[in-house]
Amino acid sequence: MASDPTQLTIQFQPEQRVDVIDVNQHVEQEAEGFLRNHEQALYCSYHTTAGYLEETICNRLDQCQDQVHEFLDPFRELFPYGADYQHDQLHLRKELSPKQRRTEPRNADSHLTFIGSGLENCVTYPSTPARPVFFIDLDGINKDNQDRRERRTTVIGYDNERIVDQTELEVPVSDHSIDSVSLRDPRLGIFKTLHERLAARGITTGRVHLELVPEEKHVGLTVNEYETLLMKHDLVEVLQDPLQFMARKGRNMLRDPGAIPDKAKNYAKYDLVRLVNKVVDTLGLSESLIERIIDKCLAVPAERFLRMKRSVSLLVTEDEANGEGTIEQGRYQSPILVQWRPSESQTRRVRATFTRFE
Repeated sequence: MASDPTQLTIQFQPEQRVDVIDVNQHVEQEAEGFLRNHEQALYCSYHTTAGYLEETICNRLDQCQDQVHEFLDPFRELFPYGADYQHDQLHLRKELSPKQRRTEPRNADSHLTFIGSGLENCVTYPSTPARPVFFIDLDGINKDNQDRRERRTTVIGYDNERIVDQTELEVPVSDHSIDSVSLRDPRLGIFKTLHERLAARGITTGRVHLELVPEEKHVGLTVNEYETLLMKHDLVEVLQDPLQFMARKGRNMLRDPGAIPDKAKNYAKYDLVRLVNKVVDTLGLSESLIERIIDKCLAVPAERFLRMKRSVSLLVTEDEANGEGTIEQGRYQSPILVQWRPSESQTRRVRATFTRFE
């Protein structure tokens, strides 16, 4: 017999900067039997440098922490800690106070790894206590002061998910080849529209699923921090030319610091092939698929090597103040649309699907 959805929010601290934590162990310690009462569970992270892998990828990794680390390794090589990211030039961060600049982590590598590896803020898994669900933290310890972070995740147990409403959103983009847009920007009115539809349909526990329509190409979605230097400089560098980015940022990519650009690019191509091989080997894919992926990477690196998503999910819970459904977001989280080729219409179409957990 189906039961009403239940909700649990847990807090924990990572043990190391890059940590893979089985959330289900914490759930069982916090509320034994919680997962046994439902068919499905949604896991929501409130952080921009820590999230989850989708279930299909975790299955390919044999639900093993060591293999998750192996999966992340190529992306951590692509985005090494301590490189000269604009985001980490704290004196340029005008939104930070002098006090904040003294404690703000230099973690552009973690943000870019989150986006590039396709980590998600919300995922769903079968509600099985014995099966691990990994919370992947890419910046669990601030390397500047060694402070361990406080992390928070919400788990919603439910039995059924029913589609209640759908609508199509138009997102304006610039005429630049590479552009990023925060869908949380109040000037767009997107979140206002989403909340109005949630209220009209009486959805208090569920999710909003945002997905690019099939016709949209050379564009992706993620949930991360919309910080100007990160989005308009560091991410742009990656999307413009990942090979040159690797040559400039990677500590071990170039043995000859004075290499001319063509030589640098050749080194980077070699390293990209090696990194792609690492990823596909970890996932257990076929050699023919490896060859196709490498060919595509060298032809269009940005869209083939980076695992940019075409959809994101946003958790909806009840607002205690007014009893209406509200989209759960961490302080710095925002759904972000990223394009790496221009749109002739200077708009992108996103389908919003509203579901209720039952």
